[in-house]
Amino acid sequence: MKLNNKPILKPYVEVSGSGPALVLIHGWGLHGGIWETVLSELAESFTVYNVDLPGFGRSPVHNHDYDLDYLVESISQVIPQSCYLLGWSLGGLVATALALQPTHQVKKLITVASSPSFVANERWQFGMQAKILSSFIEYLEEDYEGTLIRFLGIQTMGSATQKEDIKRLKETVFIHGKPSSKALKGGLEILKNINLVERLKELKMPVLRIYGRLDSLVPVKVADDVSQHLPDSQSIIYRKAAHAPFLSASETFINDIKQFLLESEMLGRH
Repeated sequence: MKLNNKPILKPYVEVSGSGPALVLIHGWGLHGGIWETVLSELAESFTVYNVDLPGFGRSPVHNHDYDLDYLVESISQVIPQSCYLLGWSLGGLVATALALQPTHQVKKLITVASSPSFVANERWQFGMQAKILSSFIEYLEEDYEGTLIRFLGIQTMGSATQKEDIKRLKETVFIHGKPSSKALKGGLEILKNINLVERLKELKMPVLRIYGRLDSLVPVKVADDVSQHLPDSQSIIYRKAAHAPFLSASETFINDIKQFLLESEMLGRH
């Protein structure tokens, strides 16, 4: 696989379980290890492809522009042609972009605490201010470890299990070494600049969107805005969760994923 005539290094992917293919894509600053609380149970029903985005976890990062196209092309190399996609936060944006590609048959798409446009604009009211993401990008130059930990802390604010969630995030983030500074900065630039709102209508597969009511990064009001562009999609709001509902409500999260993905197969058995 090449991007602009340059070879792309394959990202790390861990495959486990059996059943239909389910691809997990993590969020900014972390890696596939963040799915630890739900991975084993999902692997009972699916063949899980747990991907580390380039520059995070065990995945190398190449000398390309670190943009959304690069992430999509990288992940395309290591996942099946036909699969379910599940992406969290930045991973939800990547999963959406993958689902829009004609090269893969994405049977169903799930986004978790994610938005087609993380930054607010005149036509997209409920998002972060661009200057906030810009400030994080600047802080990365001065103290990227401290900035990363602060950003992770924001993700758990308000959650009923906040102390446990931030502890798990901090324990997970550096377990495979430090993430690439290029990947950290590039990931924030993607969150700042990418807007897929107008392309949502191109998604033809069933879509499930999961939100945390207490999320300060992706306000829960985003759910209604996305519904206007994806009226046939489903949305679930976890009342006591913030930006990482799969941590604070793991059992419920697993049940919701299985019900959505296996619903048609279960109906076919009767």
